[in-house]
Amino acid sequence: MNIQGKTALITGASRGIGRAIAIELAQQGAKRLLLVARDHQRLTEVATQIEALGVEVVILALDLSQAVEVNIAIAQAWRNYSPIHLLVNCAGVAHQSPFLRSPLPKMQEEIATNLMGMYTITRLVARRMAAQEEGTIVNVSSLMGKIAAPTMATYSATKSAILGFTQALRGELAEYNIRVVALLPTLTDTDMVRDLQLFRWVVPMTTQQVAQALITGLRKDTPEILVGWQSHLAVWCSRIAPWLLEKVLLMAAPLPKDRQKHYPKLRQAAAISR
Repeated sequence: MNIQGKTALITGASRGIGRAIAIELAQQGAKRLLLVARDHQRLTEVATQIEALGVEVVILALDLSQAVEVNIAIAQAWRNYSPIHLLVNCAGVAHQSPFLRSPLPKMQEEIATNLMGMYTITRLVARRMAAQEEGTIVNVSSLMGKIAAPTMATYSATKSAILGFTQALRGELAEYNIRVVALLPTLTDTDMVRDLQLFRWVVPMTTQQVAQALITGLRKDTPEILVGWQSHLAVWCSRIAPWLLEKVLLMAAPLPKDRQKHYPKLRQAAAISR
């Protein structure tokens, strides 16, 4: 896909990866960007930066969990700014804690934002893209969608579900000339990640690297875009030696040592390695 002269809608555009993708799309020659997030002030700041590049910007301050409001806003946006050629589903949240101590409201927030919010807006946009028989949808998953990690159970579950959702849509929407792509960043240096306890040995990527990888993947028509050598190495290891990867993940995870020693897979891996 060549983004030059196109109109794109980006959720989660007020910060982090979504913000970086919006800026990168503007630098690549997009004609118009529709920016979606809850924080109007932050969206305004991003819009100001993008407008300086000569790109038209539309701000949609929305909570994706509010289906009625989203429906109305997307209908109005499509009427005023169609055709929309690219949807980037980047809105998401992450909470970290051992599963047995995870507060239910935070687990529900991850599911509502990462899954239901994405489902709601994709359904609205995809129907309109199907009518125009053109479009590209990018769903931002994560390396944790392929390789789950301790202390991130709900987040990993939502990101894995996004991969399944993406694969299903890819088959269903192909007849309407709609491409559906999954973007899988590894740990990325964002405001959200700074609130987490980092896994050992993982070097965070920049949001700019993720955004540039997306542009490269779109140009190559890649159905899944893995970002960074760490992601490729982890996926390769999960195929060749899954027991080893699980051992490394447990050693890297921010868990107390007394809990790690009771983990059965670690004992099994240690026995195999002797």
